[in-house]
Amino acid sequence: MVSERSLEVLRVIVQDYVASREPVGSKSIVDRHSFGVSAATIRNDMALLEEEELIAAPHTSSGRIPTDKGYRVFVDQLADLRPLTPAQRTAIETFLGESSDLDHVLTRTVRLLSQLTHQVALVQYPSLSRSRIRHVELVRLAAHRMMTVLITDTGRVEQRIVDVTAELDEQFLGQLRTKVNALIGGLGLAEAAGKLATLPSKFAPDRAAAVEQVATALVDQVLANRQEKLVMAGTANLVRTEEDFTGSIYPVIEAIEEQVTLLRLFAEMEPDQNGFSVSIGSENASFGLGETSVLATGYTTSGGELSRLGVIGPTRMDYSTNIAAVRAVARYLSRLLGEEN
Repeated sequence: MVSERSLEVLRVIVQDYVASREPVGSKSIVDRHSFGVSAATIRNDMALLEEEELIAAPHTSSGRIPTDKGYRVFVDQLADLRPLTPAQRTAIETFLGESSDLDHVLTRTVRLLSQLTHQVALVQYPSLSRSRIRHVELVRLAAHRMMTVLITDTGRVEQRIVDVTAELDEQFLGQLRTKVNALIGGLGLAEAAGKLATLPSKFAPDRAAAVEQVATALVDQVLANRQEKLVMAGTANLVRTEEDFTGSIYPVIEAIEEQVTLLRLFAEMEPDQNGFSVSIGSENASFGLGETSVLATGYTTSGGELSRLGVIGPTRMDYSTNIAAVRAVARYLSRLLGEEN
C-alpha cells in the first residue's frame, strides 16, 4: 500500500525527472522539496515505490526514474494543472481567430498546439459519418470552366475545378445550382452521392453531358469528405527529444505517419469523466508507440460532430502543462467552430 507521502515523493520524482532528464535521488528530493523528513525516510518511500514498480533504477546509481506505471499513477492523481498564462490564452484566440475556413482552422490549430506543448500535435477532421450537405455553390470561371464548392454542416469546404463541354451561361448555371441544392441539400454524404447520379436526367439532352461532368465532380467531392483524416504538426519536436527513446526514433516517426494507426488509437482511448484521455508508454505498444504518451480530448462543431485533438510525445513529458494546453485549445476550437457554423 502506497502512502500519501510516497505518492507525493512519486510526484516530485516525475516532475524533477521531466525537468532535468536525470535520475532523481533521495538527497536531491530532501534538498529541493519541503518534506520535513530525513533522506533515510525518503529512501524508504522510494523503496516502497520501487516495490510497486512505480519507479526504477536505470543504472547502478542511487537515482530513480518513473516507470510507465508510475506515470500512469501520477496522471491519475494529477489535480494541479498548470494554467496557461494570459499571453498563451491571447495567442490561442488571436492565432485561431484569423482562420478563414475549417481546413485553415485545423492547420493553424496543430501548429499552435505543437508550439505550446513542444510535442507532435494531432487534430482529427470532424467525423463525417453523420455530416450533411449544407450548400453547393457553382462559380463560372470561363466559358467552359467552373468551380464547384461543397459545404457541409460541420464547416468543411471543398473546392474543385471542372471543365465542361457545353458553354456556361449564367442562366444555365443558375438552373444547375438550384437543382443541385434541391436534390442533395440537407442529405447525408452517402445518400447525396447516390442522388447525384440522377442529376443529368433533370436537364435537356443537349445539357446532359455537361451536367454529368459536374455531377461526377460533386460525387468525388462527397466521397472524399467521407474519409477520416488527421492534420499533424511538430514532428521535428520528436527529434529534439530523441534521447528519450531507446534505439532509433524512426520507427516512432513511421508509426505516427500512419494515419490509420493514429485514428485507431484515438478510437480506442477511453476518456475520463472530463472527456480527457491519456495513454502512456506500454499501453501504446500494439500501435508501435510503446515509448510515447498520447494526450487527447474532444472538440465539437455546431453540427454536434465530435472529433479528437491531442499531442503525442515521449513518456517523459510535462503532463500538467500539456493537458492544460490541449484542453484550452479544444475548448476554443469548439467555440470558434460553433460561432462560424
